[in-house]
Amino acid sequence: MSIILSKVGAIFIPVSNISEAREWYCSILGLEPMFDIIAGHLCCIPLDNNGLNLVLDSKIHHGDSYFRTPIVHFNTDDIHMAYQFMKDRKVELVTDIENGHWFNFKDPDGNMLMICKC
Repeated sequence: MSIILSKVGAIFIPVSNISEAREWYCSILGLEPMFDIIAGHLCCIPLDNNGLNLVLDSKIHHGDSYFRTPIVHFNTDDIHMAYQFMKDRKVELVTDIENGHWFNFKDPDGNMLMICKC
């Protein structure tokens, strides 16, 4: 038995500009950018995962503090439509669709992320 729950509550992503990051992440997730910016450097975006939040944080961003490998992947039902969606938005695509299942891309700060067919 452990007092630590096997449940993730938040994923922190270092961003250089909290307002621009909130707009960008909300735009790719199809959300209205209505989430508060807290203490001038945090924005919690609730995800549809039973309490999981994506936390954008400009205070932890320091030059080379971006993620070089994906720490999270976003799900999609149609990997080809998702790839075209990101391409149409001029998102930096790092890979093509691999194994018909996933692709990597970068956010405006260079953080590597993934979209994966669920």
